Amino acid sequence: MGMENDILKILLSEEEIKAKVQEIGAAISRDYEGKNLLLVGALKGCVVFMADLMREITVHAKIDFMAVSSYGSGVKSTGVVRILKDLDRDIAGYDVLIIEDILDSGKTLFYLKKLLAERKPASIKIATLLDKPERREADIVPDYVGFVVPNEFVVGYGLDYDEKYRNLPYIGVLKPAVYEK
Repeated sequence: MGMENDILKILLSEEEIKAKVQEIGAAISRDYEGKNLLLVGALKGCVVFMADLMREITVHAKIDFMAVSSYGSGVKSTGVVRILKDLDRDIAGYDVLIIEDILDSGKTLFYLKKLLAERKPASIKIATLLDKPERREADIVPDYVGFVVPNEFVVGYGLDYDEKYRNLPYIGVLKPAVYEK
């Protein structure tokens, strides 16, 4: 397998991820009972997590997507955020839950949360599958976290390196030789 040869080790198995997504879905279902839930996916990384998570949520939820960019093709956030795709709806009065694949520096999400808060939602929270607190540079704390991960280059289950590896069913650590070329 070409892709699998680039993986140093599996950090989180398919089974571990599935169990955690069910747990987060149950918590969100409890917390948003009777609320006006709008799941906002941060493209592209959120796609796999959001698709699985929304199927675990048992209360009414609408979905929308945003695409913001703060990365070039490199590995570090530039802190410069551009909106590539905005939401399709007015979020005033909605209980917004931003769905992220990974929270590391937090710069992009900090900006996104501030931007969405100006649009007068009833509430705004963050659900992230992975949290990498060692890399945090912005004052932002997620409300729902799947796993805290070490400061390693992780790919799979929606996470990419140079748009590759998103389709791996698990989360693995990328061999340094791949991104140090």
